[in-house]
Amino acid sequence: MKTRKGFTLIELVVVVMIIGILVAIAAPKMLNITGEATDSSVRMSLNVVRDAIETYASQNAGVYPTAASDTAFKEALKPYLRGVFPKSLVGTKDSTVTMSTDDPLAANGSSGWMYNGTTGEFILNCTDPSKDGTTTYAQF
Repeated sequence: MKTRKGFTLIELVVVVMIIGILVAIAAPKMLNITGEATDSSVRMSLNVVRDAIETYASQNAGVYPTAASDTAFKEALKPYLRGVFPKSLVGTKDSTVTMSTDDPLAANGSSGWMYNGTTGEFILNCTDPSKDGTTTYAQF
């Protein structure tokens, strides 16, 4: 009599069901981690640019970089940033900076970032709710 080696169909189905249950439990946690990573990256990009603006002001008698255009603003901050100007990770996902004189700034979602040269305020120009669900990205 020959003995057969291998798994039965029932054993394979049970293993697939167990794997499915584990995936169903783990997937939401992994998706939430991705959202938290996005929020952290956005906050870090904001801090880097805000620090560059403050460093510029401290080296220019307290005057914030004033610029009529996105390109001029980026050129003014270039010595204070390592590498290229960061892209926003949400909203339009670009590195365009909209200049505004509004105080306080109010995001309109037309570009990646928004800046007020008079007050030095720099925000993410995105009205979407953050991944943590407590604020919008413009409030970071």
